[in-house]
Amino acid sequence: MNMKAIAGIAAALACSAVYADEIRNYRAEAVAMLKRDFKTKGIATADRVHEDGLQAVCNRSGDNPPKDVAARLEKDQLESIKYPADGKLMGDWKAGEKLAQSGRGMTWSDKAGVPGGGNCYNCHRIAPTETSFGTLGTSLYQFGKTRGSGPDMQKYVYGKIYNAKAFNLCSAMPRFGHAGALTEQQIKDLVALLLDPQSPVNNK
Repeated sequence: MNMKAIAGIAAALACSAVYADEIRNYRAEAVAMLKRDFKTKGIATADRVHEDGLQAVCNRSGDNPPKDVAARLEKDQLESIKYPADGKLMGDWKAGEKLAQSGRGMTWSDKAGVPGGGNCYNCHRIAPTETSFGTLGTSLYQFGKTRGSGPDMQKYVYGKIYNAKAFNLCSAMPRFGHAGALTEQQIKDLVALLLDPQSPVNNK
């Protein structure tokens, strides 16, 4: 390799190193700003700005961590899911529909212990009667009709709502059960919304 080529490679590496340093500095500044300006108020505590180890892996890998790392962490997340002791995974789809439409909860003005909403329509299409919905997540319309509602599917849906990162490490879906954002009964109601044949999700 001639000296000109070596010099070119060295220059490219130097530029990439500077660029990486700038990215890291911007990130550090952003994190410092959050920690400085986000104050505990009510139930909205300042620890929300601290990423856990799993979030750090996704944030630093551009949501594309090595497959072996992702597999190990997904296994850990799957083992952390707490399924209902009574073995019942489906609740009331009508309560689930109200929950899917509610985005209330987890803010500084909410009282501790008061159940929040699922805000499901913010990311998903669910029932055909709802005209406003997000598209960040996949469409869930006719989910149970196309996938069935047997025990295995009930367990999958419950687990997915409880901790989506057990199935896709860097999923953008919140870990509703893991974070305590939804109660066991609320998750059951959402399972029913998606799987119950009488739910508007499946019968229209």
